[in-house]
Amino acid sequence: MASLRGRVSRLPLRIRLVAGFSLATFVVLLAAGVFVYWRIDYALDRGLDTELKQASRTLDPLIGADGTVTDRSAAEATGVAWQVLTPDGTVLDDGGPAGTRPLVSSRQLSRVGETAKTYNVGAFLPSSNEPYRVRVERSTTSPEHYLLVGVRRDHRDEALRELLLQLSLAGLGALVVTAFVGERLARAALKPVEQYRRRASAIAAGRADLRLDVPAQRDDEITRLGHTFNDMLSSLEEALDRERQFVSDASHELRTPVTLLTSRIQLALRRPRTQADHERILSELKVDLDRLALLADQLLQVGRVDSGSGAGSSDMVTVVGRTISQRRLADPLRAGDVEVSVPSEPLPVGVVDFELERILTNLLDNAATHGAPPFRVTVDEPNPAWARLAVSDGGAGMPHNLLTTATQRFARADEARARPGTGLGLSLVEALVSHASGELRLCYQGQHVSHGRPAPVECAHGPEMTVTVLLPTRQGHVPA
Repeated sequence: MASLRGRVSRLPLRIRLVAGFSLATFVVLLAAGVFVYWRIDYALDRGLDTELKQASRTLDPLIGADGTVTDRSAAEATGVAWQVLTPDGTVLDDGGPAGTRPLVSSRQLSRVGETAKTYNVGAFLPSSNEPYRVRVERSTTSPEHYLLVGVRRDHRDEALRELLLQLSLAGLGALVVTAFVGERLARAALKPVEQYRRRASAIAAGRADLRLDVPAQRDDEITRLGHTFNDMLSSLEEALDRERQFVSDASHELRTPVTLLTSRIQLALRRPRTQADHERILSELKVDLDRLALLADQLLQVGRVDSGSGAGSSDMVTVVGRTISQRRLADPLRAGDVEVSVPSEPLPVGVVDFELERILTNLLDNAATHGAPPFRVTVDEPNPAWARLAVSDGGAGMPHNLLTTATQRFARADEARARPGTGLGLSLVEALVSHASGELRLCYQGQHVSHGRPAPVECAHGPEMTVTVLLPTRQGHVPA
């Protein structure tokens, strides 16, 4: 069975569809033919049985105690073959075309009880010379004897054989027609699939700009599959473009610290150095290595977010309070630079705590690097479906032309390139917020730029640089 299934599965889909359609048609035709044959056979047999029953009623009173018929002329008037039999099958009397040879065996006689039995004598296929339908019952006038009456089945069998032939021919013709029509339909239905396959093969060979030709006037399963493939190809092309851009930007960003390290090492090797010179050079190398380590760590974080954000929830109030406390303990001299405003009640959101902590840390680091104190962190619930985390600073803000591209990887203003940083902080925040079905807003001097899923919450209108994170709450909103 397994080997047969394996061989069938290797056949072309069109052949399997036609075979399955033809098999189903064959089963339906066979069932319909059997039903029609059975009904006609039943109707014909019922007519013969009625004739046999009427003949039995006429003949039974004519049987004497010795098993012979008392009025032969009345018996012959029935027009049927009849026999009077002993239990061992011996013919005591007969009439009509029956003859002296018993039409039934002693075993068939033994099966006759209080009710009559009906038998077909002679084969249906191939046709018999003496086909009879007989009725056997105990004689009521002579209970030790059996009365057998029979009629020939020639016309009945001929009609059934003709019916069987006609049904076979009609069924075979219908099967051929349906197989042909099914093959044409399967070929027409699968033609777009073959076209899609050839086009996909060309795309796989390097023609990434190609798309599947989907008829605009149709809307069926095949065309919807084509639209889905085109959407998938567009998404893959966009992802490849982003990866190429990311690799290009990462190469560009890595080139500077690597070049500086190489230059410093080459200069250090040109002449002998004192211990103080080596310590100074090592300190300079450490700065560049720290920048490389920070960049590598940020790249790893971005890669992990791109591969999928963890599902879960956290309390925004708790996470913000814990993160601010840790930063104040790490840098007590600047503990007063951060002002915090949080509600007294918990505010659960659909982001795990370490990702929410990473969002806030990146926003505070970005504000500390490119902005100026005081830094304000505000947590509130503008409506039951959304939680808001806003970080603002008193610095020079962000140029208006940079607001729309600030979340791109390695995006930085020209004047910011002299300051520490990798240009990945806001990109990481935007990725985390988008994975949580939230929204990231950058606002400065009345200019507002949104990234991610829009939330029905009004923007802040303060003059300072403000980065707002809107996340769906666990109680009021389920991310789509």
